[in-house]
Amino acid sequence: MNPNELTSIAHRLVEPGKGLLAADESNPTIAKRFQEIDVESSEETRLAYRRLLFTTPSIEDYLSGVILFDETIRQAGEDGTPMPQLLANKGIVPGIKVDRGAKPLAGFDGEKVTEGLDGLRERLAEYHELGARFAKWRAVIAIGDGMPTSACLEANGHALARYAALCQEAGIVPIVEPEVLIDGDHTIEQCRQATAETWYHLFAQMHRQDVLLEGSLLKASMVLSGKACAEQASVEEVAEETVSLARELVPAAVPGIVFLSGGQSPVRATEHLNAMNNLGEQPWKLGFSYARALQEPVMQAWRGKPAQVEAAQQALYRRARLNSEAMLGRYNSDMEQAA
Repeated sequence: MNPNELTSIAHRLVEPGKGLLAADESNPTIAKRFQEIDVESSEETRLAYRRLLFTTPSIEDYLSGVILFDETIRQAGEDGTPMPQLLANKGIVPGIKVDRGAKPLAGFDGEKVTEGLDGLRERLAEYHELGARFAKWRAVIAIGDGMPTSACLEANGHALARYAALCQEAGIVPIVEPEVLIDGDHTIEQCRQATAETWYHLFAQMHRQDVLLEGSLLKASMVLSGKACAEQASVEEVAEETVSLARELVPAAVPGIVFLSGGQSPVRATEHLNAMNNLGEQPWKLGFSYARALQEPVMQAWRGKPAQVEAAQQALYRRARLNSEAMLGRYNSDMEQAA
């Protein structure tokens, strides 16, 4: 592990005005997305779609990194260039999802723990060889009656910290993602409490596992009202609650917080990011690591039709540019019509 190299990559991933494209959907997840646009999910269609994303002209203007799935990191562009090299040639850092999914936490109904630590050291060595320079591990935290429990938070915090330590040993920057789910009727206050407990456990475990914070990033969910909550918090309230909580609990040594969209619409995710970046100077960069909030317009434009590739790429470029403006605190709603 070279601490300077890890720190350098982490800072590169949160370069002002550039964010991450999460294109690491598992095959079952992308099958659901494709079903919505009447496209059959096969290795061929998945490859065509991801080639479309990664070869978007000038997308490197607004993307610093792309998170790949295991299948994709082993694939190549039309000219035979391996996907990680194709991205690196554009100045985009290739990353990889390494967890094996969230499974029921024994003894705690309704809660989950993410698996994938077994054999991770060997997999990380292979991914590094394939070109990955950062990785992602996602935990899911549900809010509900008596949830999250300390058992769930400790189990997931420990797994995230162990994963992060193994990544750094392999020369890979870990992105730790403890996603507090938006499902439910919880208030924004309940979300803040659950998120506070989640981040507290995470950083306590990362400290115990001697993770180099300067060479890691936090992928965070925003502090939001539950989807079914009668009273939805305003964009400004979400921004203030999220940033004030981060100032309490996220160490200044962490170079950046990249937010997940977590079920928000593309426009709302951009609005929230912009509002957070308008709250003044922070100890860490506030960026984005969006999947659906970047890809939804792309899929709607593409719909599996080769003739629509250019329109789909334009949709990606446009959405990435708007999020870049939000990362710089320069976005406004008029840009949606103008873009």
